[in-house]
Amino acid sequence: MISFCWLYSGDKMKTSPVLVLLILLSATATLPSEALNVRGHLLKSKTFLLPPIFLRPGSVSNKWYYDVAFPRGHLALKSFNAEVVDEHGIPVPLHETYLHHWVVEPYYTVKDPATAEAHNHSRIIHRNSGVCKTTLGQYYGLGSETRHTATWVPDPYGIEIGNPEAPPKGYEEKWLLNVHAIDTRGVTDKLGCTECKCDLYNVTVDEYGRRIPKDYTGGLFCCYDETQCKLKGGFADGEARKVFLRYTVMWLDWSDAVLPVKIYIFDATDRALLEGKSEPACKVEYQVEECSSENRAKNSCVHVQATKQVLPRGGDIVFGVAHQHSGGIGASLHGEDGRLLCESMATYGDSQEAGNEAGYIVGMSTCYPKPGTVRVRDGEVLTVVSNYSSERQHTGVMGLFYILVAEHEQQQLPAAAGKPGLCFSFPVSWCLPSWLSSNM
Repeated sequence: MISFCWLYSGDKMKTSPVLVLLILLSATATLPSEALNVRGHLLKSKTFLLPPIFLRPGSVSNKWYYDVAFPRGHLALKSFNAEVVDEHGIPVPLHETYLHHWVVEPYYTVKDPATAEAHNHSRIIHRNSGVCKTTLGQYYGLGSETRHTATWVPDPYGIEIGNPEAPPKGYEEKWLLNVHAIDTRGVTDKLGCTECKCDLYNVTVDEYGRRIPKDYTGGLFCCYDETQCKLKGGFADGEARKVFLRYTVMWLDWSDAVLPVKIYIFDATDRALLEGKSEPACKVEYQVEECSSENRAKNSCVHVQATKQVLPRGGDIVFGVAHQHSGGIGASLHGEDGRLLCESMATYGDSQEAGNEAGYIVGMSTCYPKPGTVRVRDGEVLTVVSNYSSERQHTGVMGLFYILVAEHEQQQLPAAAGKPGLCFSFPVSWCLPSWLSSNM
């Protein structure tokens, strides 16, 4: 699905709010690309498909796709949205194919393969700005919440990509996608399969052949590519199907009118700073144990995972969102003085339709602070807090927090007059400008 973000400010456009909403809701994925004029620049949008993912009941696909279709040139990335669809383009519900995660990030590769031996590395991952060193290097990444979580980078900001001066000499920028999908048709325990419980996958070694520790109950070590979750009787020879990751990218051509932002991902599992270690130790996932009978009697079955991490460079936070798994309640990010920087809460579905699946997180709320109102300084120690229900055990959960930061020394563009616009989170986030929202 392609949708649009109407970002005009001032009183130059007098379009009816109803008409604007109709335009938004009538946009379809059959349009190959669309563009509007944003501050004198074309906002472009294009939808792509990854190669087919072949799944049987209970099977897992966790593959990396290199040199994927992606806009080329020196650009300002404005949003990236994705969902799983079948071969007819129909969205596939999470209770059939669970989207554990997708992540997208750029990398540099040798332009001329014939000269590859002359370079130290044939492929160099171009990571985000932090805070983890060896994991979580993606630019964007979501999971089951992907259909109703905004990824829009607010105007006048953008994520700079395709700068011809950025790659090392002899290299060029390309893009990769990692997609982790679990087919839960016919399995004995849907939630257990999506939480990658090891006993359901009957594995004793991870994808690299290393023995899985006995106290490791579930997580990514047990649901790697081509593993199989336990099925009910009669489903062993179930029907195979093809699904696809359909993704939509929105961008502007890079110009002086765009202010660059840095991407930071915080991980609630990193205990390095709390333990006096110098380097981050982001484990990505953790386990939530079932609450005690004492806490259950107090109706306080909430597991809190909190840690502290250092933000390398300060600035204005212009966007924030958390990533959690089933059982997640929400997460928050706090400044060194305890002030709340952003809170991101989980939304659960209540039906069987794709995008509103009961029992699954189908969206995470986002923060769009007014520029200049949420500031962090260089080297500030931030606290990330991830809350999960502990009514039952949850394995392989995550407590990540993404923020976009515009560094302080950048020249700020004049803000639109009036109150901030209203923001909506459809498959692509969309904002009513202040002049329009004030008339609703």
